[in-house]
Amino acid sequence: MDHGPRRTRSRAALVLLPFLALLFATGCGGSADAGPSGSEATPAADRVEPLPGPAPEPALPATVASADGEEVTVTSADRVVPLSGSLAEIVWSLGLGDRVVARDVSATFEQAEDLPVVTRGHDVSAEGVLSQHPDLVLAESTTGPDEAIDHIRAAGVPLLVLDPALGLDDIGPRVEVVAAALGVPEAGAELTERTMDRIDAARGEVPAGGERPRVAFLYLRGSASVYLLGGAESGAGSLIEAAGGVDAGAESGLERDFTPITSEALAAAAPDVILVMSKGLASVGGVDGLLEIPGIAQTPAGMDRRVASVDDGVLLNYGPRTDQVIASLAEQIHAGGDA
Repeated sequence: MDHGPRRTRSRAALVLLPFLALLFATGCGGSADAGPSGSEATPAADRVEPLPGPAPEPALPATVASADGEEVTVTSADRVVPLSGSLAEIVWSLGLGDRVVARDVSATFEQAEDLPVVTRGHDVSAEGVLSQHPDLVLAESTTGPDEAIDHIRAAGVPLLVLDPALGLDDIGPRVEVVAAALGVPEAGAELTERTMDRIDAARGEVPAGGERPRVAFLYLRGSASVYLLGGAESGAGSLIEAAGGVDAGAESGLERDFTPITSEALAAAAPDVILVMSKGLASVGGVDGLLEIPGIAQTPAGMDRRVASVDDGVLLNYGPRTDQVIASLAEQIHAGGDA
């Protein structure tokens, strides 16, 4: 929910945030991707790759504009707390992971696993954050509650807010803002170039020609009976397009971020492939359980058991590992089904 105009939130985040909190509360560890018939495919890497060479040395102080309208001046970056897995990946990829002292539960990669968790699905513990004596806190505009963010700022801690990433074009600006705040802008430019080069290479491997598969992104949380179909603002459309697919939800006219799954909505989307997060798929009992949700078995994807699954911790991060997401997704959506 929105607590006022100070922090803007994307419509996708507004709808998905409560359900992500439910997802992360039950754990969001790395897991193998599932292939089109639910079998294991190549898993997404569970390690973040820092830039080569010695770690950059921050040149501080640095002042940057925060997405909530504040100007943030950073004088030290010895103790950094990123309040999302995506932001943690950026800091680690810049070569400054040894400065991160706490994490959000969505930071599932191996290097971060032993850090204390101070955020669960964007539910911030201000006391937990402040107990780490941070020099800089990195947050998304969806991070909350607002009272926790206000508490951290009132304690005098520099807190930089970034808009959430909803597409490939958001990656470079986010990397560069984080790098600027950490006093390593040159490393930010290098990481942006490496990331976009790898994304271009992954897109270059996508099968060309032929009819593009229609891919429906479903958000599933079986334990909470949450079943949603992604539309134009779900955040997955850019990945689906990059992997050589068509966003079936958006193509069927769903302009919102998510809508409850109905037989009618699924029939209109008519997906050839269903895309899910791996934990979501597990929460409904795998592919067999997914097909028991009304309307899914009647879709082309359901009839052919074509289900693509990508780890929760990387699918929508839009960061240094997005090339791996595109490669995995392309491999899965262009593979045949198993009836």
